[in-house]
Amino acid sequence: MKDFPIPVVTTGLPGLSGLSGLSGPGTQADAGEEFSYVPIPRDVATFSMPQVPENADAAHMAGAREVLARFVETMLEPQPAPVDLLGLPDGVVEILNQTLGEGEVSIRIVHQNGARHDVRIQETVFAGVWRERHLDADGRLLLDNLLAAPIPPAAVEFAERSSTPVLPAIDIPAGAMNSPALLTEIRAAVAGFRPGTEAHVLNLTLLPLTPDDLALLDRALPPGSVAILSRGFGNCRVSSTAIRYLWRVQYFNSMQTLILNTLEITRVPEVALAAAEDLADSHERLVELLDWMNDSVAA
Repeated sequence: MKDFPIPVVTTGLPGLSGLSGLSGPGTQADAGEEFSYVPIPRDVATFSMPQVPENADAAHMAGAREVLARFVETMLEPQPAPVDLLGLPDGVVEILNQTLGEGEVSIRIVHQNGARHDVRIQETVFAGVWRERHLDADGRLLLDNLLAAPIPPAAVEFAERSSTPVLPAIDIPAGAMNSPALLTEIRAAVAGFRPGTEAHVLNLTLLPLTPDDLALLDRALPPGSVAILSRGFGNCRVSSTAIRYLWRVQYFNSMQTLILNTLEITRVPEVALAAAEDLADSHERLVELLDWMNDSVAA
């Protein structure tokens, strides 16, 4: 019996040079061709205890610890009062800034009634613990509060105060197919919604919508005063509309591609709320932080 020679063919593919015997369409690289790959996110945000400056002024460290201790004492109450940070010494505020950090959720409130001050709310690295700041037209700080809540009440109040419970009458373009039925459903759901009842969710991603449909929805449901951005593995954008209790909830992947587009009739979409478990966990971590700061002050 004679040996039957089997030719060895290298793949020519990056990372597969050690494999042989592969052939056929797609296994051979064309001369001069460079392979490109869709980048894959490598990091997922996880909690790490904030770094506190080791060489901070002892008096400022003690002042910051006192503020946090007062906050932690009441943060798990049903309606804890916010802690006012306005007027604190700069050194104390700087330590609070470093220890609290910035989390994944930010809220921007745009006034619709001609008011000239700006409202910015940022979740800290402790879930459910927020910094709420109000600035005037010149950027001067009018309010700086530290508060614990599933979501700051100001976001809910502004969303409801600047909205109307009635959808406006609007002309239907000839190319609209599914949007008129959607508006009828939204009108009925908004009229029947009561705070505390289950959310009514419309998944626009699953519906065949023409450009005229989308344009009609944009005109009938204009943006409201509150925009919430959650940055995690991808982004979730939650925006109030000019219609009371109606929110847009949009999910984007890490490539900023819209993957889920919904309308929710509810007081606040659940995705924007910190859970009770999150607040309890943040309380525990803040207690640990206070112990560390206490040791630092004692030293």
